[in-house]
Amino acid sequence: MSFFDKLKSGLKKTKDSFVGKIDTVLAAFGKVDDELFEELEDILIMSDFGIQTTEKILDDLRIKVKENRVTDAEEVKNLLKAEIEELLTAGGQKPVDFNDTPVVVTVIGVNGVGKTTSIGKMAHLFKSNNKNVILAAGDTFRAAAIDQLGIWAERAGTDIIKQNEGSDPAAVVFDACRAAKARNTDVLICDTAGRLHNKKNLMDELAKINKVIARELPEFRHETLLVLDSTTGQNAVNQAKAFSEVAELTGIVLTKLDGTSKGGIVVSICNDMHIPVKLIGVGEGIDDMQPFSASEFVSALFE
Repeated sequence: MSFFDKLKSGLKKTKDSFVGKIDTVLAAFGKVDDELFEELEDILIMSDFGIQTTEKILDDLRIKVKENRVTDAEEVKNLLKAEIEELLTAGGQKPVDFNDTPVVVTVIGVNGVGKTTSIGKMAHLFKSNNKNVILAAGDTFRAAAIDQLGIWAERAGTDIIKQNEGSDPAAVVFDACRAAKARNTDVLICDTAGRLHNKKNLMDELAKINKVIARELPEFRHETLLVLDSTTGQNAVNQAKAFSEVAELTGIVLTKLDGTSKGGIVVSICNDMHIPVKLIGVGEGIDDMQPFSASEFVSALFE
């Protein structure tokens, strides 16, 4: 099965809920009027597009309907489709470039969003593109996090640098940076703690890790990716806002899209945060994560 087919399958719940309701409403309306826009507003908000993004979509739709003198309700669907694709690139669509190496990827996110799993799948992706990968087990606070990452490293066929639970995460990253240099590594992926006592602790810990990376691997490009669980809805947007205050995020990894009927969260994150979604997961398999494409996402959703 191609990834596009997996994407279509993974978005089935959202398509049945969101696009299904859109089709029902458009079929019921013979003309484009305020009542139609009110129905569309309800559907968008219920599909987790968020109030801010919903308002922008409908404001833009009204303008385009007027400019193009649209009178057919069905034509509104095509305009809506184009608007969603446009918003998905609001953060500047920058897909993962597997050839732009060497690179250090620092992965952050709260516990339970699928951070460790995402790192394993990411490692597999890079390995599939003929890159040498090392994982750094920097989440030394959570019980079993190191072992869990070790299992994924084995599945992906990558090396892992680790210390004992409770060790200094920056010390683990230091060892991993040294190993990356010694082994001519293309990609170093660093796990980090999913929870610290407060925002200042998290900021200090990330700053320490980033300082080590900048000092030890100055020739490496640096990405900081935030993992979000799409099934948590608008809470994912709140997490993105909180983490953006303590780290310079370069992209979002969105997991569990196959488990939600409210895939509008993708659009909400791109529009509200202006941070590009770089990778999406649509299944539990090791190869069920791929670079995000706005056009493919919209096609899979509406086809």
